[in-house]
Amino acid sequence: MLTIAIGADDAATELKNLVKSHLQSKGIEVVDFSHDVGDNELIYPDIAFNLASAIGDGTYPRGILLCGTGIGMAIVANKVPGVRAAQCHDTYSAERARKSNDAQVMTLGARVIGPELAKNIVDVWLASEFEGGRSAPKVDKITYYENLGKSA
Repeated sequence: MLTIAIGADDAATELKNLVKSHLQSKGIEVVDFSHDVGDNELIYPDIAFNLASAIGDGTYPRGILLCGTGIGMAIVANKVPGVRAAQCHDTYSAERARKSNDAQVMTLGARVIGPELAKNIVDVWLASEFEGGRSAPKVDKITYYENLGKSA
């Protein structure tokens, strides 16, 4: 069974709950890192870092982060070594994030897209896999630069 990590801040709780239910209706297990789970008071950088770390260490294969715009979540998630996060507000971007960039994390903006579009974007992203081919050396170069930063 596929497991997806999901995380949202207070600006995206409603959309997160909709996406979470959509995933569960497809038989996908969802692990929630959001601010409204448990007794935490995390803000978006904490949520994004925690989820991306669980992707980076291999605990989960993919994750979805939601905030007002998706921008802040993407910035933070991309700070975690080995993680490629892409902000997706249309189905083409979601497809290319996976097929060309092997992005394991997708970010969505609750103040930018509506619920039906969000579900469509998630479906396209889940159905897409990394193609390799001409994109493989580009993703390898991303990893190269990421590792170069570690030794600086």
